[in-house]
Amino acid sequence: MLSRLTGSLLLAAAVLGGAAATLPGQPARASQEAAAGAPGARPHPVVLIGIPGLRWSDISGPATPALWRLAGSGSVGSLVVTAVQTRTCPADAWLTVNAAARAAVPRPKSGPCPPLPAVTPAGGGTARVPAMPALAGYNKRFHYDPDWGLLATAAGPGRCAGAVGPGAALALAGPGGRVGDYLPGLAGGWRSAIRNCPLAVVSLAALPGAGPGSAGGPARAAALRAADRAAGQVIGAAPAGAIVVVAGLGDDVAAQLRAIIVSGPGYARGELASAATRHPGLTLITDLTPSVLRWRGRPVPAAVVGSQLTAARRGPLAATVRGLTGQDTGAQVYRSTLAPFFLAFGFGEGLVFGLITLALRGPAKRRRRAAAYRVAGVCAGAVPAGTFLASLVPWWLLPHPALLLQAMALGWAAVIAAIALAGPWRADPFGPPGFIGAVTVAVIGLDVMTGSRLQLGTPFGLSVLTAGRFYGVGNNALGVYGIAGILAATWAGGALAGRGRRPAVLAAAGVALFTVIASGWPSFGAKVGGTIAMVPAFLVVLAAVAGVRLSPRRVLAVVVSGLLLVTAFALVNYFVPGTGPSDIGAFVGHVLHGGAGGILQRKVSANVGSLTTTVFSPIIPLVVIGAGALLAWPARLGLRPLAQAYRLAPLLRPALTAMWLIGLLGWLADDSGITVAAAALPLALPLAIVIVSGVRSAEPAPGPASAGQPRVTL
Repeated sequence: MLSRLTGSLLLAAAVLGGAAATLPGQPARASQEAAAGAPGARPHPVVLIGIPGLRWSDISGPATPALWRLAGSGSVGSLVVTAVQTRTCPADAWLTVNAAARAAVPRPKSGPCPPLPAVTPAGGGTARVPAMPALAGYNKRFHYDPDWGLLATAAGPGRCAGAVGPGAALALAGPGGRVGDYLPGLAGGWRSAIRNCPLAVVSLAALPGAGPGSAGGPARAAALRAADRAAGQVIGAAPAGAIVVVAGLGDDVAAQLRAIIVSGPGYARGELASAATRHPGLTLITDLTPSVLRWRGRPVPAAVVGSQLTAARRGPLAATVRGLTGQDTGAQVYRSTLAPFFLAFGFGEGLVFGLITLALRGPAKRRRRAAAYRVAGVCAGAVPAGTFLASLVPWWLLPHPALLLQAMALGWAAVIAAIALAGPWRADPFGPPGFIGAVTVAVIGLDVMTGSRLQLGTPFGLSVLTAGRFYGVGNNALGVYGIAGILAATWAGGALAGRGRRPAVLAAAGVALFTVIASGWPSFGAKVGGTIAMVPAFLVVLAAVAGVRLSPRRVLAVVVSGLLLVTAFALVNYFVPGTGPSDIGAFVGHVLHGGAGGILQRKVSANVGSLTTTVFSPIIPLVVIGAGALLAWPARLGLRPLAQAYRLAPLLRPALTAMWLIGLLGWLADDSGITVAAAALPLALPLAIVIVSGVRSAEPAPGPASAGQPRVTL
C-alpha cells in the first residue's frame, strides 16, 4: 500500500509537469530576448554604469533628466543587490558583478561601509587591485564559488574591457588583481575607451546615505545631480547599437531595492524580468554578469546562478515607476514589522489560552472551556491564510501600508474563522481545524502555482531583501503549509471513513498530492526541504486512513520517501525541457559539473545558524523534542487528556505525529532550519488544542446507557 501511494505521488508529478510551464504567472520569455542575447544573436557593445545607492524615489524628470530620458526609452526594474549580507556595500556589489556570485569585502557588522580597494596604475593603461588575491581568499568561507574575472571575459578574446573608476576596476579585475584598461575617472581619454572597447564599466560615486522612506537632504540632491550629469555624458558617448545599463550597485545606510535601467536593442520601453525571481520588475545583482555575457555573445558557465534579464511591454513610465517604488515599500514593511508580528502573534496566543484556562478551570466547565478553546484556536489558525489574502489588494501602493496589511489580514482571518466555526462540519472535532487547513493549503498552493504573487512582503511570505527565494513556499510558511495540509488530509479522510476505506484514502491522498506538487514541482515551488518533510508526514496519515500498520521496513520507506521524490523532481527539471529553471534542477547541474559541495556547505551553515537568529531560537529544539515525547507517551508524562483523546479518535495520534514530523524534518532538511518549526508552532499548538478538547468534549458523560460509547468515530 505505501509503495503504491509513493508511486502515485511520482505519477501525479509527471502528469502535472506538462501543464506546469503554461499556467498563468509563470515567467514567459519576452519576444525582445531574441534581439538581445539569444543564441546566435549579433553581439552588442555593453556599457555598465554603477551608481551605488540609486533608487527609484531618486529618479524623476526634474531631478535626474538624463536618467529619466534613458528610463523612458529603455526597460526599468528593481534590483536586489543582496550579496553575502543583507546590506550590501558598494565593494560587495562590484565584487559580485566581477564573479557572477555573491561576494563581500571584510567589514565590521555595523557602521559605515569600507572604502573601495585601492587601484594602482601599472603603466600602459593597465592597473592592479592589490587586495584582489586577499579578497579571493576571504570569500572562500562563504562557499559561493565565485569565478573571478568572469565579467571581463565578456569583451571577447583580444578585445579590451575598459574600467573607469575604482569600482569598475574591482568589477573587471582578474584573480591576481590585474585590470587591462583603466582610467581613474571621467577625465582624459574615457570617451575613447567607451567607444572602442566592446565592454565598458563606469563606476560613479556612491550617493550619500538616506534612510528608508527618506528623500535625502541637500547633499544627496547635489550628488544626484552630479551623478545624472556624469551618466548623461557616458550615455551620450556609447557607440551605436550598444546596450546601456545603469544600476544602483550597492546600499547606503540601509538595505533597499535599487533602480536598474537597461536601454538598447531588445529593451525598448519595457519592464525588466528575470527567471531567477519570476516576478515582473524584480531582478537580481547576480543576473547582471550572465546578461552581459549573453549580450556579448559569450558562453555562460553552467555554474553561474543568475539568469538573463528580459523585458516585457510596460505602460506609462510614471505608473511603472510607482509600482517599482511600491515593491521597495513592501520590502521595507516586511523588514520592519516581521519581528513585532511574530512576537505579538505567539505571545498573544499564549496569553489568550492561559486566560481561558484560568477563567474556566475545573471539570464542571470542561465543555465551556473546550468551546472557548475552539473559538480562540480557530481564530488564531486563520491568521496565516489571512495574511496572504491581504495581498489581493495592493497595500504597498496605498497610504499607511503596514497598518493596511495588518488590518486586512485580521479581516480575512475573521471571515475564515467565522465560516470554519459555523459550517456544517462544526460538530466534528476535526472539522473547523480541517477547514482552516484546507483554506490555508488552497490559498498558498494556488498562489505558488500561479506565480507567488501573494507571497512577497507578507509576514508568512517571502523577504525580497533577504534574497533567499522569490517564489514557492517561504521559510516562514513551510511549517504552516505542511501542517495545514496534514489537518486537511486528516479531516477529508475521516469525513469519508463511513463510506468505506477507498473513498477515505482517495480524499486524503488528493489533499496530499496537491500540497506536495504545489510546493515541490520545479515550475511551481521547487521546495526541496519542504518536500522531504511533507511526503513522510502525509504517508503516516495515509497509512492510518488505509489501516496499514507501519512496520520497521515501512517506516524506513516513509523516512526516505521525501528524498526520493525530490530526486525525481530534480532529474525531471534538469533533463526535461519546458519545466522551467529552478534551484532544484540547478543543483543537479552542480552535481554533474561541480560546485554542489559549496551549496551543501552553505545549506548546512544556514541551518545551524538558524539556532542563533534570535534569543528564542535555542528554545525551539527543546520544544520540538519535548512535544515529540509528549505525543509518544502522553500517559507516562502526565498528559492524560491527550491519552484519552487518542482512544476516542484513532486518527488523532497519526495526525499529531505527522504534524510533529513536519516540524522535525523541516528543521533538519531545510536551510532555514529551526525557523520552520518556530513559525509553525503558532498554528500547530492552538489547532491541536482545539482538536483534543473537541474530541474529549464530544464524549458523552458516563452513565448506565452511554458509558464507553463515545460519539467520535474517527
